Amino acid sequence: MSAMLSLRLCGLKLGGKTILQPLQLDVRPACWTAVVGPNGAGKSTLLSALAGLLPFDGELSLQGRGWATWHSRERARVLAWLGQNETSADDLSAEDVVMLGRLPHQAWLAPASAQDHAEVERAMRQTQSWDWRARALSSLSGGERQRVLLARALAVRASVLLMDEPLAHLDPPHQSDWVQIARELAGAGVAVVSVLHELNIALQADVLVVMDGGHIVHQGAPHEPSTHAALQQVFQNRLLILPLQGRWLALNA
Repeated sequence: MSAMLSLRLCGLKLGGKTILQPLQLDVRPACWTAVVGPNGAGKSTLLSALAGLLPFDGELSLQGRGWATWHSRERARVLAWLGQNETSADDLSAEDVVMLGRLPHQAWLAPASAQDHAEVERAMRQTQSWDWRARALSSLSGGERQRVLLARALAVRASVLLMDEPLAHLDPPHQSDWVQIARELAGAGVAVVSVLHELNIALQADVLVVMDGGHIVHQGAPHEPSTHAALQQVFQNRLLILPLQGRWLALNA
């Protein structure tokens, strides 16, 4: 299956410091890819490079087309982004925040269409945030806020969804809901990429990208022994990875 998003990176520096070493990554459609690794491994920087948010030496293509050949609005309909600790739009209602995800589909200064409103409601019900749609984003708890921001990304109805620590502030039941959403999106053909610290959830993905020191150490399925070995390596052999009821569980050694 051809890649939905392809990155060929010769290196990336921030503030004069090399953050990412030469690497390449192909993101497939109908696949949930989880990026994991210790603190400072370069996970978030990699995701930002995939989203075209950082300059780097190399090539980035979306649906087989070079990044620069895409008009920004056209690209925003295909690729959606959920970053860490987003603070903009605090004074907007939750529903208006989610409506921002529909902007790439709207003509300049045009009012929201019936389809836009339907997609916003659908996304907010999917993240169980519809009940507080009239409340200001700033009035919500951290978990409620995160669910609204996830709904905004879902409302785009993009073919590629990049999420940096999407489980931040979510309690275990809503983390399970997020896993179900990720699986449903991948099942519908979407390329889902998430940076996760929660290894037990990452081990439920289709593909694990294991990073350390700005390198991609390994890419593979969560059930593969080589993936377990890579996880052990980057976490300094302080993990036990055990099977449990058809899944894999990571425990502190």
